[in-house]
Amino acid sequence: MSAGKAASIGILLVAECFAMSLWFVSAAILPGMVAETAMSPFRQAALSSGVQAGFVAGALVSAVLGVPDRFDPRRVLGIAAILAGLANLTLLVSVPGSAAAIVARFLTGALLAGVYPVGMKIAVGWGKSDRGFLVGSLLGALILGSALPHLFALTGGSEWRFTVAIASAAAIVAGLIAQLVSLGPHHARAARFDPGAVATAWTNRKVRLAYAGYFGHMWELYAMWAWIAVATAVSYRASLPEGEAVRLASVTAFCAIAAGAVMSVLAGRKADRVGKADVALYAMAVSGTCAVLTALSFGGPVWVTFVLVLLWGASISPDSAQFSALVADNAPPEQAGSLMTLQTALGFALTFATVQVTPVLAAWWGWPAVMVLMALGPAFGIYAMARLRRLA
Repeated sequence: MSAGKAASIGILLVAECFAMSLWFVSAAILPGMVAETAMSPFRQAALSSGVQAGFVAGALVSAVLGVPDRFDPRRVLGIAAILAGLANLTLLVSVPGSAAAIVARFLTGALLAGVYPVGMKIAVGWGKSDRGFLVGSLLGALILGSALPHLFALTGGSEWRFTVAIASAAAIVAGLIAQLVSLGPHHARAARFDPGAVATAWTNRKVRLAYAGYFGHMWELYAMWAWIAVATAVSYRASLPEGEAVRLASVTAFCAIAAGAVMSVLAGRKADRVGKADVALYAMAVSGTCAVLTALSFGGPVWVTFVLVLLWGASISPDSAQFSALVADNAPPEQAGSLMTLQTALGFALTFATVQVTPVLAAWWGWPAVMVLMALGPAFGIYAMARLRRLA
């Protein structure tokens, strides 16, 4: 890897990590907010699912207008990250769980649609033979950023506003340093607005199967990420005092999500050698199995649940980057940014429902049953990847 490529990718990864720390702010600060202001379970869930809904709206607009392919992606990423940080700061002056707070989270999600998919557009412009590694590294940065709010919450103690402020500041810094990134030799720009480009998502069979695998993956991913701290706290309470169970649950969530960041980079390197569809298939097989095993261990020995959740977190993420890389590999270069953005938009539309309904189903059926339900997503994704492998 050349020095220029390494420097640009390195800066891009830092920017993605810092900006995406906004994503799970509400999940990390929820215990502090609830302790301060009573709010219904619906509003608690809306603080998290609002981000997903906003991301979907922003990504759909971006994909249809071809924003990642028509404009300088560094400028798009920078503006989006700075505005997202400012939107998140309004939580400091909003009543916890209020309509204003939920709208702030929606706007934050909409603006983050200009960060992650656009970052992928920049990354795939730097290579072809190592594209799995590049997108995997970008996903690793996103995952680490997603885990950071749980770490901020631990360092900030019970003061949830500290987490909001530090995550917002990190996003603003991300927007500024993104301007130091250079565009790679494989970067392609669309000459004009072409809304028909999104039709490739259906007419290109390989792209269609990559989308299908991604949907199965997303069925499981964000429901697990958003609620694993809450779920493990319930499990740990069977053996630990309330305060200790909650603290360990935050540590569990951070470690599980961060483990996925490491594995995404390693899996990306492996995918460039053995095949992206293969790596995605194997990752889903492991994550689906871990979901079922975690359900079986629920309420049992703390260390068993912790280890299983850690393995679940490590295996639930690496396939995500490969679905995007598969789209980039099989789409026209000048449409890759829009098609990857559309892919994430549709996938996150699914997560809006799963994140919102997960705590409701857990209240009805219990967390173990919900974890088994999550495993259905990887099963569907495995089927899609098996079909895609046959087309290779």
